[in-house]
Amino acid sequence: MKVSSAQPFQIIYSVFEHEYLGYLFESYIVHLDDNGGLTFQHQNISIKNAEEFSSGLDEVDYELIEFMDSMQQDVVARKFSKKPMKTEDFFLKVFDKEKGNKLLQKEIERYLDLRRAEILKKIKGKRLFEMGSDGEPAWKEIFYQDKAATILFHFHRNEDNTHYWPTIKHNGAKVDFTYKDSYILCNEPAYMVVEGRLYHFEKNPEGKKLIPFLRKKFILIPGKIEETYYEKFVCPLIANFDVTAKGFDIINEAYGVNPYIYFSTLAAAETTQGTLFDDKKPGANVEDREKILFELKFKYGPYEFKGEANQKSSVRMEKTEDSFLFHKVSRDPEKERQIIQYLKEIDLLLKHGRLTLSKQDAFAWLTLYKFKLEEKGFKLIQKDVENKKYFLGKPNINLEVNEKNDWFDIHAVIEFGDFKIPFKDLRKYIVKKKREFSLPNGEIAVIPEAWFSKYGELFSFMQENGEDSSERMALNKHHVALVDELKHGNLAKVNISTKLESLKDFNKIDDYPMPENFSGKLRPYQKAGFNWMKFLNNYNFGGCLADDMGLGKTVQTLALLQDEKDQGMEKASLLIMPTSLLYNWQKEAEKFTPNLKVFLYTGTNREKDVNQFEGYDIILTSYGIVRLDVDILKDYFFNYIILDESQVIKNPNSNIAKAVRDLRSKFRLILTGTPLENTTLDLWSQMSFVNPGLLGSQSFFKNEFLQPIEKNQDESKIKKLYNIIKPFILRRHKSQVAKDLPPKIENIIYTTMSTEQEEKYEEVKSFYRNKIMDEIELQGMKKSRMMVLQGLTKLRQLANHPKMVEEDYKGESGKMEDVMIRLNDAISDDHKVLVFSQFVKHLNIVKKHLDKEKIKYCYLDGSTKDRQGQVEKFQDDQSVKVFLISLKAGGLGLNLTKADYVFLLDPWWNPAIEAQAVDRAHRIGQTNQVFTYKFIMRDTVEEKILTLQQSKLKLADELINTEESFMKSLDKADIEALFT
Repeated sequence: MKVSSAQPFQIIYSVFEHEYLGYLFESYIVHLDDNGGLTFQHQNISIKNAEEFSSGLDEVDYELIEFMDSMQQDVVARKFSKKPMKTEDFFLKVFDKEKGNKLLQKEIERYLDLRRAEILKKIKGKRLFEMGSDGEPAWKEIFYQDKAATILFHFHRNEDNTHYWPTIKHNGAKVDFTYKDSYILCNEPAYMVVEGRLYHFEKNPEGKKLIPFLRKKFILIPGKIEETYYEKFVCPLIANFDVTAKGFDIINEAYGVNPYIYFSTLAAAETTQGTLFDDKKPGANVEDREKILFELKFKYGPYEFKGEANQKSSVRMEKTEDSFLFHKVSRDPEKERQIIQYLKEIDLLLKHGRLTLSKQDAFAWLTLYKFKLEEKGFKLIQKDVENKKYFLGKPNINLEVNEKNDWFDIHAVIEFGDFKIPFKDLRKYIVKKKREFSLPNGEIAVIPEAWFSKYGELFSFMQENGEDSSERMALNKHHVALVDELKHGNLAKVNISTKLESLKDFNKIDDYPMPENFSGKLRPYQKAGFNWMKFLNNYNFGGCLADDMGLGKTVQTLALLQDEKDQGMEKASLLIMPTSLLYNWQKEAEKFTPNLKVFLYTGTNREKDVNQFEGYDIILTSYGIVRLDVDILKDYFFNYIILDESQVIKNPNSNIAKAVRDLRSKFRLILTGTPLENTTLDLWSQMSFVNPGLLGSQSFFKNEFLQPIEKNQDESKIKKLYNIIKPFILRRHKSQVAKDLPPKIENIIYTTMSTEQEEKYEEVKSFYRNKIMDEIELQGMKKSRMMVLQGLTKLRQLANHPKMVEEDYKGESGKMEDVMIRLNDAISDDHKVLVFSQFVKHLNIVKKHLDKEKIKYCYLDGSTKDRQGQVEKFQDDQSVKVFLISLKAGGLGLNLTKADYVFLLDPWWNPAIEAQAVDRAHRIGQTNQVFTYKFIMRDTVEEKILTLQQSKLKLADELINTEESFMKSLDKADIEALFT
């Protein structure tokens, strides 16, 4: 029966019992009579139509309605059903008396009881009714009792049994609820309806504790089960509620609280069984998988309780000769909460008083906080002492590093409490990643995890130095970066020369005079590269000159070799390179170092005799020749061995990589613009050639760096690897060294149509080709140009994205996929990008993709009013990486020097217009190299336009400024070519 919101009404709430779900609530709007009384005219409402009656509802009403909606049977069935089914079928299946799902029944009951509790907490002050059997919502009113009722549980023990019953009092009067058609409306906490009154209780008992007494005066506990019943039921009842007893005693006791932390070992099998993520790889240490279980206990006098601060008292039962004695121990939940909070603050995040940590994390925590905990009164106790007793003292490591002539001398003192451990013994454990060892007293010491991360690589690279190796080791000087880490991390006392320390920052390296016989002048950055190579030479280090192509790696290297000659070097240096570079090196040597004698060791008729190298300064050869003649070449001890395009040896297991490693020389140098192409193993192969041992063995490198970096993107390992190799790699980009306007790097990106796109394109192309050629035959070229332009425009739009022609197109665009991939790559490398298109529709499609990926951008087309605001935002806001610009609106007059990438989404008729677009970025004030990418769809009119641009370049330069003028330059053959 519909109730009008324009007439007087009131909201009421009605409770009824559902066949399966227990007590549920519904909300109703009831029409009021002239005296303000309820009528029989009512209407059920939900949150969907409640707004219609908003004038009579408050905020609590909306909350109540929403809770009640969530309890309706249809909602419950949908929420807990794994597959769609009718509501009645769901309940018949789940609540079947024989085959029903008991676990799901409990879950549903828990879900509903939480909502009942919320409703009853908020319903005070609202009108609540029992629903009549005929569905009348306001059948019998229920009155909420403001004051909480109290419960007293009575136990009377005699020789044969124990009687047990509760009494309820409200406002000092006893509430008689047995045999009164009373019912429990909510179980946890209990709400009970007795003769139209709704009671709630102090100490929040569960309703199931009262349910048995709705139909009986007391419960009888037989003597044969009383001990079990007392232990499981009476103890917690005494702990949480008021109890009076006859036939046994309850003693109240009070003590101060003392926190105990127990820890014990969980075996690997216990911690890995049934777990998807634990490390079970073959060869993994069992001790790495062992866990430590922490358990917090609160001790009160002789009693010990679980570390959960949720009870004011706990009860322990003691059986006497002829009865039972209950010790009710008062607890201090506030103090217990403070203890748990303190443990949380020091990173012991307990759950139900327990926590499991890896052994490394556990002992790192114990080492850090043991003494603080003991100062605060905590007791730390190991439970499983019979297996192994762990050392809980403080471990200490003191390192001292001193620079010697050819190595670093490492002196170390290791202490675990009063025990001093030989350095070489501990080193073996760290290198093998073994975390436990026995102390002289039989206790097990756990090596701190921090020692593995901070000293792991250092210990792996050390060697015995022949002195007292129990405390002293040696480290190759090319590991200067590791020593520097120790110094700046306050991990060791380091004595190192200022000169060697300057290797970390090559700008601080001394300026060396240029060789007198070098014929030429080095640019400033090239001179810095020469200084760096000279510094490496002085310390017998190898290096990698990794400058960008075109920055003069060849001329810097020749300056170094000329200097060697001027210093009196008589031994030849071997330069190995791809065959195609031999002639270039020969010509460059003639130009810059004419005094150096160059020998070309190549060709099928070469004389395979290293004696012929005597008297020469430079031997030029190829990788192929070295691979063939390695057994001959290794008989000569070269001054330098230099690899050009050294990425050739990136595979350390290749024959050429093995061959160059077998050659002998005093110094080694590699030249490459791409030291890392595919994998970090590329780096290991090349750096291990120039400085053997710098990155350890291949297996060590794979385990310590390659796998953590490439599989786990371990930032700490990336940083560690970078620090080790940094002194021996010099890399300058063109953008770093070019003082004038940087050059433009132009690229054409050919893309491929998606299948759906190609179908659309071919359909339109076929249509226009036939129509246009017929039109030219009938009307001639001049009158057909508009149709030609129309057809070409549609094809160009389809090549970009079919959505530009058909708005409801659902397929993909090959060009858009390529544009977004390259755009994301540029953004991820912190570049700013200008994106140009002739078509505003195309830019709008790109906008949607950027919005979807939450990429910030600026936008400019003919309709943009605040042009300058968009320009300034792009120039000044570092978070905005993309600027979408239409050709007509942004081809001229903009200064966008913050961009170093320009994307041309579609080819223009006039190449000069493209150049104007690129010049928005490539102009005075630009400090970066500008890369342009022109996206061309293969096998489309776009590719043909490129060809026509080239064939009509002169005409374009002189005459073509518009599409119309371009059309005039086309003949029939040109048009036929465009549409084939």
